[in-house]
Amino acid sequence: MVYFFKTRCGTYTLYMGRDKFENEELIKYGWPEDVWFHVDDLSSAHVYLRMKPGMGMDDIPEDALLDCSALVKEKIQVYVVYTRWKNLKKTPNMVEGQVGYHRPENVRRLKVEKNNPIVRQLEKSRVVDDTIDLYDAQQRRLAEIQRDKKAFAKQQKKEQELARLAAEAEKEAKSYDRLFENDRENMVSVSEQKATADATAAEEY
Repeated sequence: MVYFFKTRCGTYTLYMGRDKFENEELIKYGWPEDVWFHVDDLSSAHVYLRMKPGMGMDDIPEDALLDCSALVKEKIQVYVVYTRWKNLKKTPNMVEGQVGYHRPENVRRLKVEKNNPIVRQLEKSRVVDDTIDLYDAQQRRLAEIQRDKKAFAKQQKKEQELARLAAEAEKEAKSYDRLFENDRENMVSVSEQKATADATAAEEY
């Protein structure tokens, strides 16, 4: 069972599991654009924010950070840590719901106060999905990302080819202009020679 929420701004999807066993499934089957939130050094809910494609953590609005932090904490004042899902590391000796990090330096820390009004507002958007296949959803998303990458690479290749053809056409045009200029100079030179010859002949007569 997964709980889905909408941020107060309505732009982002948040989701979380019901217990530590469901948290394990979420750790396994996140999406590359997911950001994970958890209370630092304490037991808490695992909350994920699904960023829009192309976003980075610096692009997450402050209100969305507060929404995620409000869902994970239970204490009056706590520190919440967050990092991208792909930075989560799971080793065989870890218990359910426990994670480490591939790159600890990429984990951010945020001091937050308990905020019941935010939680109540988020609860209004909660949707419970007990039929979702997390593995299937992840695989479909990864396949979609690969299709987008291939389409982007194809478009880039097409644009590079058009740029190459345009450069060649410009080079050829410049070469033609130089040829035309040389022909014009040759015509002027012939005209000058004829004029000189006519002047010399006039002088002789």
